[in-house]
Amino acid sequence: MTQPPAGGPTGPTDLPPAGSPAQPPPPVTGHGAPPTPPEGGYRPQHSPTGPSRKRGPLLASLTLAVVLLLCAGGGVAAFLTLRNTESGEGAPDPSVAVDDFLTAIYQDRDAAKAADLVCTAARDRDKIQAKVSEVEEYVSTYQNPRFRWDTPTVDNETGDRATVTTTVTVTTADEKIADQDLRFTVIRKTGWWVCEVA
Repeated sequence: MTQPPAGGPTGPTDLPPAGSPAQPPPPVTGHGAPPTPPEGGYRPQHSPTGPSRKRGPLLASLTLAVVLLLCAGGGVAAFLTLRNTESGEGAPDPSVAVDDFLTAIYQDRDAAKAADLVCTAARDRDKIQAKVSEVEEYVSTYQNPRFRWDTPTVDNETGDRATVTTTVTVTTADEKIADQDLRFTVIRKTGWWVCEVA
């Protein structure tokens, strides 16, 4: 082996000798040090621990808030709809409610007016229009038919519900007569409203 010349530069003493494998630097210790890989040469995959743990409760809270808003909005809309559909006065008593309804159907033949006298639960404009159309067909088929009815009688009244009966009589110009007994269920909300006809 040759000796380096005297006074010449010498290499650092911590370098590995030529031809030997490189040694890894010593591990850094402390808070910011990356973990050293285990033997075998791979790093285990760790799921992030910070943000995902915070997102779960946040998403649940937002979902709950949206659901509550939708429910509250639906409730308010239903209240306003129901309140506005029966915002009229209604009739002062059950027999007047029935008399007004019969007048709208048989004399005025006005489905919209009749619908305004019916409670919300039974307000089917198609059925009311069908009844008015039936009366109009009767008028066009027979000679000058006249419709009249007895003063409606309250048979039973309990709290906000009453049963009212009357007989509708049709008389034609050639003296044909037909009677129909009708029974009404009338309820009180903002006044009395016709709810069922049998």
